Amino acid sequence: MTVHEERAATARRRPTMRLSTRIALAVGVLVPLLVIAAGTLVVRWVTADVTQRQDAALRQRADHLAPDARALLRAVENDRENAVRARENKLLDGALDLGVRVELPGGPVSAGPQPPPDVKLPDSRHRGPVTVRADGKAWRMVTRPLGAARGGAGTLRVFEPTTETDARTALLRRRVLVVAAFAVPISALAGLAVGAGATRSLRALGRRAAAIEPDDEARPDVHLPSGVAEVDDLGRTLAAVLGRYDTQTARTREALETARAFAATVDHELRGPLTGIRTDLDVLAAYPDLTPAERAEILGDLTAGQERILSLLASLRALAQGDLADEQAFERVDLGELAHEAARDARMRHPGADVVVSAPQEVRVDGLRPGLRLLLDNLIGNALVHGRGRGPDGAASIRIGVDIDAGGARIRVDDDGPGIPVERREEVFERFRRGSDSPGAGLGLTLVAQQVALHRGQVCVGTAPPGPGTRVEVLLPVRRPHEPTGETGEIRHDWLTREPAETAPQE
Repeated sequence: MTVHEERAATARRRPTMRLSTRIALAVGVLVPLLVIAAGTLVVRWVTADVTQRQDAALRQRADHLAPDARALLRAVENDRENAVRARENKLLDGALDLGVRVELPGGPVSAGPQPPPDVKLPDSRHRGPVTVRADGKAWRMVTRPLGAARGGAGTLRVFEPTTETDARTALLRRRVLVVAAFAVPISALAGLAVGAGATRSLRALGRRAAAIEPDDEARPDVHLPSGVAEVDDLGRTLAAVLGRYDTQTARTREALETARAFAATVDHELRGPLTGIRTDLDVLAAYPDLTPAERAEILGDLTAGQERILSLLASLRALAQGDLADEQAFERVDLGELAHEAARDARMRHPGADVVVSAPQEVRVDGLRPGLRLLLDNLIGNALVHGRGRGPDGAASIRIGVDIDAGGARIRVDDDGPGIPVERREEVFERFRRGSDSPGAGLGLTLVAQQVALHRGQVCVGTAPPGPGTRVEVLLPVRRPHEPTGETGEIRHDWLTREPAETAPQE
């Protein structure tokens, strides 16, 4: 199993869940937690506020009872029994519902709600308020020192039960829990509704994407603005991916068509030369007693047929490569330097030819270096074949000019041959159009026209000044334009697949 298949199988085994369900679950869990957290803070704030008010009232009552407690301490110190009872009654009457404990040298005097006597209380130096707990109950206590007396110091302690504060706190906690319990289903339903609304644009995008057919040229746009930034970003990304997919699909289809056309053309064009070669071989086999002159003639025919087959295969391969060329491979190319290289190679192949290059200035264009070199080689090769000079040796004289003007970069190839009639100047760029004396496959100028179209240029045939020779002139843009200039807006990729009679001439 490949890595891709393993990933696909893992993705199928992984449990899936709708986005709206995920949102509902997230909201259903998050909202109650937020309610509990917020309720806990509110309970703490309310408890602190109630406790603060209780402590303020407790301090005030302790300060109010302190003078009576000091009077009681003085009465006990003076040992006046009637005064002691009177002070006790006044102190306890003033305490009302509070718990009061006066610690005297002779023993404590207490009344009201307060902790048991055996509960250890904080030191009298802690004036409070503090919380005292015993037997599951709690009191807030404030302490007031009464001063020194014979036998020890006196202390006033005032208590107030926290029952009311605890009850309010417990009630608030219960209410928070009730609200949290109701918030679970309500928030889940709300989250489901919100999730369904939020994913509506995604579902619409999914339906449009699922309705796309690969070969449907009139398909609707997969991306429609929804107002949701993330969905719009996803839609634009999907549209861009589909655009690249369409481009790649078109290129693949063109490549398949080119391959089929290449095979069909090779089969059609090679049938004649191969039949001739087979006939010559049959003659050689059937007549072993041929004269040397006849045998040499047959061998010459075999060599010419073999060269024609090689030339045809090389030209068809170059034509197929041109149909598959991509503008992404363009680079800056110096046409003058390329022309000198092509001329040097032509002089090496044809030592008697006069090939001269005139490139007075640097001319750089955006293009495919192999394609431009193929263009120059075929122009020079065509001129070498058809531009034989009128001198006694018949050597060709080729003049190549490379310059630049306001229209773009120009390449001119002139020869001294008989020239091309005006009525045939448009058809020389069609496939397999060759003269009776041409040794080639009739694809040289077709390759030139193909490369000119690929570089968004123009090519035309004229008369070389001042004689009857031929001038082929190519005009190329200095830089590749951002917008296509053809009628269809695209570069032609059908030079091998289109029938020869349909191939439009380049002007």
